[in-house]
Amino acid sequence: MFITFLLLEWKSTKRSSIWQKNLALNLVIGFFLFLALLYLLLLGFFIGKIIQEVYPGEDPVIIFNGFLVFYFFIDLFIRFMMQSLPEISLDSFLHLPIRKSTIIHYMVGRTILNFLNMAPLFIFIPVLFTLIAPEAGNFQATYWMIALILLILGNTFLATYIKRMFGTKPLIVLVLVLIIGALFALDKTGVFSFAQLSSQAFGAILRQPLYLLIPLAWTILTYRLHYQFLKAHLYPEEVKIKKQREVHSSTENRLLKSFGITGTIIMLEMKLYWRHKRTRTMVYMLPLFLGYGLFFYFQPMYMERDFVMQFVGVFMTGGMMLNYTNYAFGYESNYFDTLLTKNIDFQQYIWVKFIIAISIGIICYVLTIPYLFFGSRVLFINTAMFLYNIGILSYILLYFATFNKKRMDLSKSAAFNYQGVGASNWLAIIPAFLLPVLIQIPFQQMGIPNIGLVFVGCMGILGLILHKPLLNLIYKNFTTRKYIMASAFRERT
Repeated sequence: MFITFLLLEWKSTKRSSIWQKNLALNLVIGFFLFLALLYLLLLGFFIGKIIQEVYPGEDPVIIFNGFLVFYFFIDLFIRFMMQSLPEISLDSFLHLPIRKSTIIHYMVGRTILNFLNMAPLFIFIPVLFTLIAPEAGNFQATYWMIALILLILGNTFLATYIKRMFGTKPLIVLVLVLIIGALFALDKTGVFSFAQLSSQAFGAILRQPLYLLIPLAWTILTYRLHYQFLKAHLYPEEVKIKKQREVHSSTENRLLKSFGITGTIIMLEMKLYWRHKRTRTMVYMLPLFLGYGLFFYFQPMYMERDFVMQFVGVFMTGGMMLNYTNYAFGYESNYFDTLLTKNIDFQQYIWVKFIIAISIGIICYVLTIPYLFFGSRVLFINTAMFLYNIGILSYILLYFATFNKKRMDLSKSAAFNYQGVGASNWLAIIPAFLLPVLIQIPFQQMGIPNIGLVFVGCMGILGLILHKPLLNLIYKNFTTRKYIMASAFRERT
């Protein structure tokens, strides 16, 4: 039955008109993914020599095992942020004589077919043959590899479970994040060592295969958690459009209405964000964006690398803005046709979206000011990245948003609301983190990195000054593509 579901999913994707439109883009992405896997494979073959150079005189196996726990923590975070949830048209199956457990097992098992599951194997398999097997033996190395695969699968099930839980019980997820943060704080203060614990745990598997039962039990537990969650929510009313509630005048914001059409559009955007679980989830994720710096600012090795600090600064001050602008029109895909029939000044419409994006950026920047505790340079970099976000990145992402052709159904339950993220959305993120680093590289090479940061900030200020011609460029592209977007948004895939 699993194969049947996969074939049906493949046919649905292939028969969609969006498949043909995105074919060239998917081929380009596939090429870059192939290059990424090739680099990971090379890293796997040379990681033993790298460890010997960085940690001379140390056992490479012990060092590598010590890093594994950090890998799985980072992997879980990446999966939570980036891993898409498996999609299935439930309305097409719930009325058929198919056991609900079969559908649920498919939805849970479908998460295994993921690039993030395949990528680490391109490192672990070379390490298995070049590092682990020669020292521990083939038999023990095989059990070590099985343990890693089980933990990868456990992370897959756990990440999707947490992601689904975040839409219904965000406070539980936030508590989990705080617990993980507290564990890292204990590690940094020397109460215990994650690296030592990881080295001992994976070393124990190499010495005694019976310890393999622990990662096996963990994988079964995470699978069961995900399964039980879906079982509790797999009902027709969970996947049908809920009846819209009447909006009373008491919910209107008089202050915003005083700004005319601009205030009205802002008020509608706020209602859209707060009334749907998918968009409301992004509001709940604000502490995650703002707390991202805590993973780096305690590490002196990161504090000395400007490109890492720039990445963190862009993410904290612009992560929420990035999400809003990247899907600025996708969030309205359900009624985009209606917008086109209204007497709306779309130039002002885009201007309002720009104002909202800047407002989100300002709020996030102000909330990151307490990071001044880690040094004035942190605030300096965050300020430069904030100006870059609102003065450069906001225009880039709004422009990319006009190419959005994926429909988002925000009326569905958060547990099954996965669609709407296309390859173009991921490509739009590349300038967010790569461009400021590329701008600063020449200044870094000349030994004047601070001047480079000032230059990046000044470019952001210049972008704000030139907002009229830049927004006009976005408006012209929106005018050219609005009917193409409308046609694509009608596709229910």
